[in-house]
Amino acid sequence: MDAPCTGLGTLRRNPDLKWRQTPDAVVELSVKQTDILASAARLLKPGGRLVYATCSLLPEENEQIAQAFSLAHPSFKPLPIKDLLTELDVDQAATLCTADGLYLRLWPHRHATDGFFAAAWVAA
Repeated sequence: MDAPCTGLGTLRRNPDLKWRQTPDAVVELSVKQTDILASAARLLKPGGRLVYATCSLLPEENEQIAQAFSLAHPSFKPLPIKDLLTELDVDQAATLCTADGLYLRLWPHRHATDGFFAAAWVAA
């Protein structure tokens, strides 16, 4: 699922975004993201994959949401993105991920793309 987010990963293309986001908006979006992710999880059959993605750079919309989901849904096993990318023969998969390999994390200044985040789980 591509969650509604601040879009701050697209600042390079949309610099006016920095004037339209507030700390309150981030909190509001985080609540929505958490709710949508939990709702999507209820729709999966055992063995189904759930992917959470944003075009945000903020940990509040990314790692923190993914970590909270994992804690609240122990029946969902996190899928390390580095392993998934390696299985798909993606060149330099580790450089596209967080240091622990758990999440996809693209940075505009490193990857010449918009900022992007993704996490994945499999339903038990």
